[in-house]
Amino acid sequence: MYSPRTIEQPVLNAAEHFPVLLITGARQVGKTTLLRHLGGPDRLYVTLDDPLVLNLARQDPALFMQRFPAPVLIDEIQYAPELLPYIKMAVDSGGHRPGQFWLTGSQQFQVMKNVSESLAGRVGLMRLFGLSRQEVLGKPHKPFLPGAELFQAYERGGLRLQELYAAIWRGSFPALALDGNLDRDMFLGSYVQTYLGRDVRDLAQVGDEMAFLRFLRATAARTGQLLNLAELARDADVAPNTAKKWLSILQASGLVYLLEPYFNSVIKRLVKSPKLYFLDTGLAAYLTEWSTPETLEAGAMSGAVLETWIFGELLKSWQHNGLKAPFYYYRDADQREIDLLIVRDGTVYPVEFKKTASPDKNAIRNFSRLERLGLPVGLGAVICLVREALPLTGKVWSVPAGVV
Repeated sequence: MYSPRTIEQPVLNAAEHFPVLLITGARQVGKTTLLRHLGGPDRLYVTLDDPLVLNLARQDPALFMQRFPAPVLIDEIQYAPELLPYIKMAVDSGGHRPGQFWLTGSQQFQVMKNVSESLAGRVGLMRLFGLSRQEVLGKPHKPFLPGAELFQAYERGGLRLQELYAAIWRGSFPALALDGNLDRDMFLGSYVQTYLGRDVRDLAQVGDEMAFLRFLRATAARTGQLLNLAELARDADVAPNTAKKWLSILQASGLVYLLEPYFNSVIKRLVKSPKLYFLDTGLAAYLTEWSTPETLEAGAMSGAVLETWIFGELLKSWQHNGLKAPFYYYRDADQREIDLLIVRDGTVYPVEFKKTASPDKNAIRNFSRLERLGLPVGLGAVICLVREALPLTGKVWSVPAGVV
């Protein structure tokens, strides 16, 4: 079952201008489904997950290119970087005609390194995440930027607590988000084993699978928190250098996002550590062994996983529109924190995430810190469990989590 994606038009726009299009993202977020849908029957499809095809691509890339001519969609290009110089030659000999080669990749670091070396100036790059809530509902998903017009456009649409945590617990992989009958634990268990057995082992030469599983669980348990590599390594019982390497692989594979602190000439970099977000909340809940939405909502991770889910929705609203998300967090010398700063055209828009249906001015007490530091401050938002968007003050609105 195909569900329309917000990123469709940005992808088509890129394909009209670049001879090569590359979509990266975690496995199972819908990269191939999206491109096969957009490419239609006229675009040849070949996957490097097929061992015979992969062997041909690696051993005789020239013959591969003859057998699978453009326009072609090549799936999981990171497994055969040997193809990239031949794609470059085909593009150059074909006069840089747009839309010749569509590629997907699940390991961004490895793919981007090879692509930047081989296809500079010839490739349009896009990043895909799991389904947003709005995509599940079949609605357009605009980039979230606090503004009265945006807030007033929100209908009553806040999810009830039980519905919200059911969506959080199930996660955003399309197979799970669109099919309520699919066994969630079986799907995610298979996902973890497949991920361990192929992608990560290829990248990190993981010798101890149980150690890596401990690391995955420890990482998932820290979603929404400041990254402390030493503590993460200790809890996973691995060396700090190993933890750093494995975390970079999770980040490159689209499973983890590191949100950097905001600083400029006025605000010094008071905090160096990024905040860690595990991008699929269903996978995070599975790894930390919350067996039902109800136990997740009542448990110790309840607030952190809600923050993670909201952050992921905002991130998708930008990335799936083909835009880099201008996201940071704020933390000063007095340990005062603002969950998210969206910086657009020199203006800072503060956003808080709260597990409450009755936000008050105490929720935004740190917003005033930005004005004292001389920053132009736009409208702010508290994204929480209210049922409809309402003004909290003259410059801040409370916004239902289910509609962002």
